[in-house]
Amino acid sequence: MSSGAKTFLPQEVIRCKRDGGRLTDSDIEQFVAGLTDGSVGDGQAAALAMAVFFNGMDIEERVTLTRAMSQSGASMHWDRAHLHGPVIDKHSTGGVGDKVSLMLAPLVASCGAHVPMISGRGLGHTGGTLDKLESIPGYRTKPDNDLFHKVVADVGCAIIGQTSNLAPADGRLYAIRDVTATVESVALITASILSKKLAAGLDALVMDVTFGNGAFMSDLSKAEELAHSIVTVARSAGLVTNALLTDMNQVLGRTAGNAVEVREAIDWLTGSSNDARLTEVVLALGAEMLVVGGLSTDHESATGRLIAARGTGAAAERFQDMVSALDGPHDLVQNPDAHLRAAAVVLRADATESGYVQAVDTRAVGLTVVALGGGRTRVEDDVDHAVGLSEVAGIGEYVDRERPLAVIHARTESEAMFAVEGLRAAFRIGDAPAEPGPVIASRITT
Repeated sequence: MSSGAKTFLPQEVIRCKRDGGRLTDSDIEQFVAGLTDGSVGDGQAAALAMAVFFNGMDIEERVTLTRAMSQSGASMHWDRAHLHGPVIDKHSTGGVGDKVSLMLAPLVASCGAHVPMISGRGLGHTGGTLDKLESIPGYRTKPDNDLFHKVVADVGCAIIGQTSNLAPADGRLYAIRDVTATVESVALITASILSKKLAAGLDALVMDVTFGNGAFMSDLSKAEELAHSIVTVARSAGLVTNALLTDMNQVLGRTAGNAVEVREAIDWLTGSSNDARLTEVVLALGAEMLVVGGLSTDHESATGRLIAARGTGAAAERFQDMVSALDGPHDLVQNPDAHLRAAAVVLRADATESGYVQAVDTRAVGLTVVALGGGRTRVEDDVDHAVGLSEVAGIGEYVDRERPLAVIHARTESEAMFAVEGLRAAFRIGDAPAEPGPVIASRITT
């Protein structure tokens, strides 16, 4: 070793951040390299995560961490000669009933974009897009790289599961954060999300940052802080990114589960269902994607294009083409009941009194789905794709003997009855009509 070389000591990096110091680019890059090759131990990674949790990172540190993790594994490179438009993605911080990706990817693809969505599984009270897709028989959630690129190029969209070679340093750090109570760090969330998006070779990104009692960030101000962090860091790293803050104080749409959400997405694409809040979120995110991708000059014209693509059936056709190309049923859109599993028990959950829905404990609703078997509390848990909720009542709606709180899809009568009690506790009913808050709280561009 030359006399001018400096030995990398992970503990000194930890000490610096523990004491509120600012890490150099070299500190961060070498620590990430150690995460990747294993020379940094789990205890050291946990210690740095805790130090960052308490003392934070400035924007420059976040950019360096994001870039370093994005370069820790393989990167996607798109053959532009075979593409007819920009490569755009949407990422959501999640919620209950969030099936937006299933409609949004084919909708935006039918307007000229290429949408490579790499999705995750649900954990805790929130559902995962990957679990929803796995309720489609035969659908390949982990195709090889060549097939993934081919479907994105030919169909315009493909939604698949996360790959282990994309930002592996983030995969290791996230697993450690998950068991050390450091997941909520805004700096680390920012780097975790964006490292994978930078590695995906995108031209533009739109973030759906949810807030409310069914979201990861329940507090609006914290969600806004996260949105600003992601947009600022992404743009500093060269990725055009905007964010929308969307309300998750009630279930998004009318279903929560896996197969039931796929069915609602198909019904939305074909026009046979049209929940107003779900439609507003899909169109707002879709318009943002077309604008940041340069396919529309303003949100009004972008929204018009999206409405037309849905109305003509072009978006539903793209969804079917994606499913077929990834080995799912060739008639899923035309005949979903022939392919999506149905639960053995279907039971109404009636309120104990008639009245208007004043508020919903959306997290409790999500946990009810988990208890039915539709989610997991551990990564290795199996999921029953048939169970869940449909016809979920929203804030301001009147519930009585004709209109239940929800319809439960369960494996057994006892599990269904347990879910009834859970839902009754999650909904607050009153005599006066109630108005839900706006579904789109704000738009973040800086």
